[in-house]
Amino acid sequence: EKDKEDESKEEDSCSQQNRASRRKNYQRKNSDGKKAGEEGSQQRERGKKAPTKDQKESENKERKTNKKGKEGESKQKKDRKNSTSSTSSNSSDEESLSEEELAMLMEQVEQKKKLISTMRNKPWRMVKKLSVLREAQAFVEKFEGALGKGKGKKLYAYKMMMAKKWVKFKRDFDNFKTQCIPWEMKIKEVESHFGSSVASYFIFLRWMYGVNLVLFGLIFGLVIIPEVLMGMPYGSMPRKTVPRAEQATAMDFSVLWDFQGYIKYSALFYGYYSNQRTIGWLKYRLPMAYFMVGISVFGYSLMVVIRSMARNANESTADGDDDNFIFSWKMFTSWDYLIGNPETADNKFASITTSFKESIVDEQESNKDENIHLRRFLRVLANVLIICCLCGSGYLIYFVVKRSQTFSKMQNIGWYERNEVEIVMSLLGMFCPPLFETIAALENYHPRIGLKWQLGRIFALFLGNLYTFLLALMDDVNEKLAEEDMVKNITHWTLLGHHNLSAGNSSTATPPPLDPADVPRGPCWETTVGIEFVRLTVSDILVTYITILVGDFIRACFVRFVNYCWCWDLEAGFPSYAEFDISGNVLGLVFNQGMIWMGSFYAPGLVGINVLRLLTSMYFQCWAVMSSNVPHERVFKASKSNNFYMGLLLLILFLSLLPVAYTIMSLPPSFDCGPFSGKKRMYEVIQETIELDFPLFVAKIFSYVANPGLIIPAILLMV
Repeated sequence: EKDKEDESKEEDSCSQQNRASRRKNYQRKNSDGKKAGEEGSQQRERGKKAPTKDQKESENKERKTNKKGKEGESKQKKDRKNSTSSTSSNSSDEESLSEEELAMLMEQVEQKKKLISTMRNKPWRMVKKLSVLREAQAFVEKFEGALGKGKGKKLYAYKMMMAKKWVKFKRDFDNFKTQCIPWEMKIKEVESHFGSSVASYFIFLRWMYGVNLVLFGLIFGLVIIPEVLMGMPYGSMPRKTVPRAEQATAMDFSVLWDFQGYIKYSALFYGYYSNQRTIGWLKYRLPMAYFMVGISVFGYSLMVVIRSMARNANESTADGDDDNFIFSWKMFTSWDYLIGNPETADNKFASITTSFKESIVDEQESNKDENIHLRRFLRVLANVLIICCLCGSGYLIYFVVKRSQTFSKMQNIGWYERNEVEIVMSLLGMFCPPLFETIAALENYHPRIGLKWQLGRIFALFLGNLYTFLLALMDDVNEKLAEEDMVKNITHWTLLGHHNLSAGNSSTATPPPLDPADVPRGPCWETTVGIEFVRLTVSDILVTYITILVGDFIRACFVRFVNYCWCWDLEAGFPSYAEFDISGNVLGLVFNQGMIWMGSFYAPGLVGINVLRLLTSMYFQCWAVMSSNVPHERVFKASKSNNFYMGLLLLILFLSLLPVAYTIMSLPPSFDCGPFSGKKRMYEVIQETIELDFPLFVAKIFSYVANPGLIIPAILLMV
């Protein structure tokens, strides 16, 4: 019973490791002695039958083993006595030794924790790492809990408990933040079924939504809300009133669908805003705010795009396109670890196998003579055909815009004549990319290189169509500017005649004000440009959604339910299920964002329409992808696709800035609408603010900075 009590005390005392190891050694020796005694007894039994010499030898061996066993037992008893005395002294002097033991244990536990955290970086074999890791974890689990015993050790145990709870809280909070990222789980689901190349489109769409949300906050908070709350109310001035001739049909659906009537004279467009230098009791400088917000839209977008490109460049990894070590790249970097769907995994497996076969064939044929002239001829022919398509689409848009200007001067025109420009541009954007893809089959490029060529060609198509539309629109703007001179004189003489008529009737009384609805209006070319951009955006939204419904959903329903009673296999043959068009959707987003950047200066509410479009597109397209599309036969990783998208976005941002800068610096604003009416150029609002609101020396500094001798070197430095 004493021995059992001693052993329990030894197990409870954590600081007696060395003595416990000695006790184990002595127990081993004791067990050896017992085994030797058993062997001696067995030899004794055998010796009864053996001759006398063997009997003597066995007796001698038995005596030796008995001596060893007695010596081992005596030593073990001495050690037990020493251990009992030491444990009793420890229990009595627990308070005196606890500080030293606590410090030693804390130091050892911290060393083991540090070893566990840095185990992955040790240049050891895996067997050694695992063994050392298990020993360290066992040590920490054993003695970290022992530190919580005793009066002076409870605080440390409490700290350790709180540290563990804090680590768990941070882990749970990180999971909560991941759950709070908009559409994160939805994008992960798409990524697991279709690979990272399709998911990169939805990540790009979410990023675009965030950028447009910030732009909408700037425009809505600094331009629209101040004008609505502190500006002149609706109907108080001509620019905020529907003309008398249009009031009868101002609420018709066909008129509102064309963004005429009450929508045209609302805060959605440029012409609604007042040209008063300050409005409201806050003396808010609305024209200055309108100009600075218009510039800030481009500045913020440029900063965000460049920052995202830099981040993607730092995070991107090699995608296997390197010319050196092709098979090593394919072996170790080809798999997409975000795939979680069996069908997509099978497609990826087949894609990797096919790419290995293609690389082997390419390696074998690289040493052979090939007909390179035929390949060059086919590629030149494909590019010539695509250039002809681009030129034809540009001419068609220019012809349609000029024709629509003729229709605008006519009355009682049909729905097609009113929306011919939007319909033609949408149809070109729908049918030209598949035509480009068919022509690109002549080039025999690698699919990833072919995808980038396809993206570049569709981008050229959209950009050419947009700039052709702008050039044709500039002709309309010049006509409206010439018309404004005539209307300006008519308005002046109308107001003068009303004043003279009122003065002739009663010279003493003040003349009654003229009803704003009866004042002659100018064409307000800024609002006309804004209406065209809004109509293009809305028509693009409708065409996109109808294309998804008809081209993906109805097609998938037809293949799914009619396949049982058809002559051939619809799933394997024509028409089959649709694949998600990455290039077309990405460039549709880029093209749409370019229209938003250009049109937001003339239609401040256009950014709000785009925010709603992106919000609905995320849900609608995610549903369409998961319900109607199938994974690509060749699944590629999207390691550098996001940066390629950002490069296209940066290019169209620069090209979108050019028309806006041209109108600000070169064209005169309308005389009776918008915040810059009454000025020769829009940028004069800055000069006016500097002269009237800043000290004199600030105006001198700006005049020196505006010197072309400084501007030209600054532009060269930025380039």
